[in-house]
Amino acid sequence: MSEAAPADADAGGEVEPAGHFRLYLGAAPGVGKTYAMLSEGHRRQDRGADVVAGFVEAYGRPRTEELIAGLEVIPRQVVEYRGSRLEEMDLAAVLRRRPQIALIDELAHTNVPGSGPHEKRWQDVLDILGAGIDVVTTVNIQHLESIADEVEQMTGAKVRERVPDRVVRQANQIELADSSPEQLRLRMLDGNIYPKEKIPKALTHFFQTDNLIALRELTLRFVADESDEELLEHLQRRQPQPQVLWETTERIMAAVTTAPGTDELLRRAARIALRVRAELDVVHVAVSDATLPANVGPADRLRQLATDLGARWYEIPDDDPAEAIVSFAREHQITQIVVGSMQHSWWRISRGGPILRQIIHEAGASGIDVHLIARREPPPAAAPTSNTPKGP
Repeated sequence: MSEAAPADADAGGEVEPAGHFRLYLGAAPGVGKTYAMLSEGHRRQDRGADVVAGFVEAYGRPRTEELIAGLEVIPRQVVEYRGSRLEEMDLAAVLRRRPQIALIDELAHTNVPGSGPHEKRWQDVLDILGAGIDVVTTVNIQHLESIADEVEQMTGAKVRERVPDRVVRQANQIELADSSPEQLRLRMLDGNIYPKEKIPKALTHFFQTDNLIALRELTLRFVADESDEELLEHLQRRQPQPQVLWETTERIMAAVTTAPGTDELLRRAARIALRVRAELDVVHVAVSDATLPANVGPADRLRQLATDLGARWYEIPDDDPAEAIVSFAREHQITQIVVGSMQHSWWRISRGGPILRQIIHEAGASGIDVHLIARREPPPAAAPTSNTPKGP
């Protein structure tokens, strides 16, 4: 088998955050993330910290607007786009001002083209953290890259804005902003979340009680996993004896092709790894054998998704995919392999016979579990929309 090399961890050109990064995570719009962020800003300002509102979206909510009024607000920049005048955070102004703490709402937001150096607000936040400025921000659970597809299938609502899991996990603290489904629906009926004309559709679609219950469970599970990881790190610092094994020994690997639907396989593998607090290795076997069909597309997009999910990417040129995958798993002490149940044609059969059968047989002989993930047809592409606030 050919030697595999992991992707460069700094391929995105991002710097490690120097400022303190705090994130308020919620299950849905209206749970109180922005209110909690602003309340923290006031508490820290009252204690003498230099706090500014870098960008806060009130959506006409009176209590939120009252809290904004008591803080220094960085003026927004106005951008002309497709005949409309839109407001965005002025990244350069925040960096020039250099406060101790910047409050920046909606981490998943997509910037208007031409408004700054970055496409996404989370990239702006990394720049601000890199300048040594503390950031307090907000995000909903559906915008996490590893969870977004699951939320789409559950709610039927397209999640257009996503944050790489690796960015969220860089947060020094993740705080839960919580509200029961019943309270959320009452707040919606009272006009405290969306404008009046959007309320009926919201209540019968994204804000259905079953959806809100499931979203809340996803959020609680994510926060619990992060808290468990912090506890393990604390215990390791307090009792670092080598004979005490605090970390999990699970090691997860996803074996991928470039066939349609692999994105979902990769996100499922990332969720499996998150639940057992394991690192994720992603292996793509590039087959060059002329007797086998060529891969259906370039691997660059999958490699970027793997990086966004916090995984290590390995490209292995080999004409025997099953041998390459199982050999990699043995060499890297993998305990669980994740593969798709309906892969590209070379996955079904090659020189050695059906590849999935080979993987299951050889992995099982080495004590490695194999997860077969059902493939779903990718959802149809959404029609282009303008950059206006903001649904789920």
